[in-house]
Amino acid sequence: MTSSAARQVRRKLREVAALPPGQPVPSPCVCICRIDPRTGLCDGCLRTIDEVAGWTSLDDAGKRAVWQRLGERAAAQSSQPSGEPTA
Repeated sequence: MTSSAARQVRRKLREVAALPPGQPVPSPCVCICRIDPRTGLCDGCLRTIDEVAGWTSLDDAGKRAVWQRLGERAAAQSSQPSGEPTA
C-alpha cells in the first residue's frame, strides 16, 4: 500500500462524506488496478478484490461503508513504519 494511495483515499473520503443524501457515491477507483499480494489490497484505491468486484451491486449505504473502511485502511497505513504492510 502506498502513501500516495492513502493520501488520495483520505482526500476523496472527505468529498464523499460531504455528499448530500441521494447524491451518487463515486467509485474509489483511480485506474491503478493492481492487487498487492502481501496485503490483498489494490495499490490504487485500497479496496479488496471482493470490494472491487461487488461495487456496482452495492447501494449508496454499502458504498459509503466501503469508503469508511478505506479511510480506516488509509489511517492505519499512515501509522505504519514505511514498508510495513497493513490489511
